[in-house]
Amino acid sequence: MNKSLKRILFIVLAVIVFVNLIPVDRSNPPVKNELKMPANVKSILKKACFDCHSNQTVWPVYSYIAPSSWLVAGDVTNGRSKLNFSDWDQTDETHALKEVWEEIEKGEMPLKIYTFIHSDAVLTNTEKTVIKNWINGSSIKMDN
Repeated sequence: MNKSLKRILFIVLAVIVFVNLIPVDRSNPPVKNELKMPANVKSILKKACFDCHSNQTVWPVYSYIAPSSWLVAGDVTNGRSKLNFSDWDQTDETHALKEVWEEIEKGEMPLKIYTFIHSDAVLTNTEKTVIKNWINGSSIKMDN
């Protein structure tokens, strides 16, 4: 191997090591006030939503390797800021749950990038019906 190729490989390796030293928050704060839901609904939401929308995130191996660690941590931070099933302090629960259903119904949640890697998070029609019925049973009047 010639000297310049060795130098390039060394620089690439150094950059890879360096970017992985940048700290990424992968914390799971304590569960404060978890939304109460039936076990069947919770199992569906746990597999499709909780990694980004709860304080019970399962951090996969790739969430420890830059640059994917930045993407995963960013998605979790963003998801928790918009909706957190582990810190349920929604003043308007009816509105929040209706928005959950709207995102699922439009196919915007779970995110495609998440389901690409976690194919088990893709919601079946039966699972969508279970969620919709639960939300309807939470005294939310749905349009359809």
